[in-house]
Amino acid sequence: MRAVVLDNEAVHALRTPRHAKHRTVLAHLEGVAHRRRKGASVIAVVPTAVRVEAGWDRTEPASAVINRFRVGDRSLDTSAADVAATIHARTSKGVADSHVGATVRGLPDDDVVILSSDPGDMTLVSSPQAITAVQI
Repeated sequence: MRAVVLDNEAVHALRTPRHAKHRTVLAHLEGVAHRRRKGASVIAVVPTAVRVEAGWDRTEPASAVINRFRVGDRSLDTSAADVAATIHARTSKGVADSHVGATVRGLPDDDVVILSSDPGDMTLVSSPQAITAVQI
């Protein structure tokens, strides 16, 4: 199974049609939707700390475009918070980036793709798990 994880910049780009990276991220999520229709096992997820940082309120009309892609939430529950705290202490990255790392570690997938404006940070917070960080 493939998992696609969105970081803060990817969410901002999707929420804002005039954003310079909007079409790039949109194309990636359309690819996810296409693979699903073809029967492939692929999920798209967003850590809830990323949603908060990016200001993505699913109930707002402005979120209609991003909501149609069925991007699932990954909560910062007790175990994810422990992992994120360890990542934060090791890397000094923020809560949202640390939650991305915790999300990656909590996925049952060997094939994880993170859409990010800073692939180096995503590789750092996801270590030691191998990921594909796609520059947006």
